[in-house]
Amino acid sequence: MRIIITQNTTLDGRVEMLDDWFDPQAQDEELTAELMRQSANEDVLLLGRQTFEDFRSYWPNVTDDTTGVADHLNQVDKRVVSSTLTEPGWQNTQIISSDPMQAVAELREQPGRDAIVTGSITLAHELIAEGLVDEYRMFTYPVWQGRGRGYFHDGAHSARPPRLRLIESKPFPSGIVYSAYEPSA
Repeated sequence: MRIIITQNTTLDGRVEMLDDWFDPQAQDEELTAELMRQSANEDVLLLGRQTFEDFRSYWPNVTDDTTGVADHLNQVDKRVVSSTLTEPGWQNTQIISSDPMQAVAELREQPGRDAIVTGSITLAHELIAEGLVDEYRMFTYPVWQGRGRGYFHDGAHSARPPRLRLIESKPFPSGIVYSAYEPSA
């Protein structure tokens, strides 16, 4: 199974949403179609606890979603990395409570298509540092935030981000640009 990080990001590479530049329900038809194309290959949604709790408090309650995202998220196999969560409270969810990098390495060895990490910035940074990411997907929004955590950890103790090779890119009418990369070596 491939481990893929998909993030919404600003032009300055910020994925932590400190401003209101991202609205999951305000997307053009082409962008929605791209998201659903990618979701069709998703066997597992892998999340950190905070992103999982954000998703769990929002998506199961969406009743007027015409995009299909809510239905997909409610049905997909979800794994949440947490040492404190004991009851997921969302269907099709398993908790990874110990050694998440080992669990992801084992997931990567299983047959299947894609395990997608989205949001979950701390988890994503750990996966990148451990070399467990097979593909990086970025939906770049035409905004500048100027603060917040980035796609790649920029702290003094982080591993150097991998060299990447562009494998796909596509602009959308909204000004959002999708780019996919894989490690080049």
